[in-house]
Amino acid sequence: MVEVVLFNSYIFVFETENKIPALLEVPGIAWNIRHNNKPALLHTNEFDLIRRFINTGLFIETYSVDHFNEGDEVEILDGPLKGISGTLIQAEEGQKFCVALEVIGQILQVKIDKWMLKRRN
Repeated sequence: MVEVVLFNSYIFVFETENKIPALLEVPGIAWNIRHNNKPALLHTNEFDLIRRFINTGLFIETYSVDHFNEGDEVEILDGPLKGISGTLIQAEEGQKFCVALEVIGQILQVKIDKWMLKRRN
């Protein structure tokens, strides 16, 4: 039997929202997941649901709610590039986000986690 992390790069913390800035100062924690510009909160019933899945002993896979395709216009939701829009050029593992600087004929490209992106309408 091999155990792997169910949600890669996630740490669930039982804490109040006002203590999040202090948590972000802990080495190894880069940012918190946000929803509607507020820290994302996992409700008790959702946490219990995760526990029930794990306790079954069955093989569990996780997928992002939002599936992206190559060429999707996306916006970065958080971090130092928050608010920047561009194109997703690789939609598999290790998303590659790029912004074209047409005036100088260059492209900036960065590898970014898909949970930090949202599809633009």
